[in-house]
Amino acid sequence: MITISLNSPIPLHDQLVQEIRRLLADGTLKVGDELPPVRQLANDLGINLNTVARAYRELTDCGLLATSRGRGTVVLSTIEKTTEKPAEEKKRIETTLSSALADAKIAGLNRKEIELLVLRQLNKLWGVS
Repeated sequence: MITISLNSPIPLHDQLVQEIRRLLADGTLKVGDELPPVRQLANDLGINLNTVARAYRELTDCGLLATSRGRGTVVLSTIEKTTEKPAEEKKRIETTLSSALADAKIAGLNRKEIELLVLRQLNKLWGVS
C-alpha cells in the first residue's frame, strides 16, 4: 500500500507525504481508515520512526489525518484544509505541475507521451469522462 524508494533523491519524509496524499486522492484511503502505527510503518519501510511521525504530523496539520492516543492515526478528511488563498493555492499547484512536466520533457518524453500520462492520471483521480 505505502511504498517509498530508499534510492530516490527525494527525501524519505517527502516521499511518504506524497504517497499518503496520492492514496487519499485516488480513493485508496478513505475517511475513517486507520493508518499503521508510526513504529510499525517505520519498521515495514525500513526508515526512522521520526520520519514517519513527521510525515503524519504534517498531514495532520493539513487537516487530512488525526492522531490520538489509544486510537492511532486515522484519515480525517480527503480534502486539505488550506490556509492559503485560492489564488495562492492554484499558483502553488501550477508550479508543482510545471516542474513535473519539465521533468517529463527532460526525461525525453514527447508531448503525446506526456499528454497520455496526464490523461491517465486525470482519469484515475476523477474517473473517465
